[in-house]
Amino acid sequence: MEKYILISLGAIVGANLRYLIGGWAAERFGSSLPYGTLIINLSGSLLIGIFLTYTTERVLIDPRWRLLIAVGVLGGYTTFSSYTYESVNLILNGSWGAGLFNLFGSAFLGAVAVIVGIFIGRLL
Repeated sequence: MEKYILISLGAIVGANLRYLIGGWAAERFGSSLPYGTLIINLSGSLLIGIFLTYTTERVLIDPRWRLLIAVGVLGGYTTFSSYTYESVNLILNGSWGAGLFNLFGSAFLGAVAVIVGIFIGRLL
């Protein structure tokens, strides 16, 4: 139960950060392009790369911190960070096919799923 509480608390923080940064970006840069989403996806990817590398290769921390920060905060902030980290980690560990499939397959198939969802939503 403790794991779920840690993840949930982190997700509350991450989701609120996403909302705040998205709103700030729209006010600052306009809404002609989803700048907030871009900023969130890139910063989340940078932060998960730093955090997981530092806490697995440089210092050892209690695994509960990884749940709170990586899964909770950054997962609530953006799942893009997990997706890119996992894809790149597969590639760096020699699983090129799986990493590239996850990286490009998720993007392409995600776009296809959105298109299908739009069509279904319009039919309802």
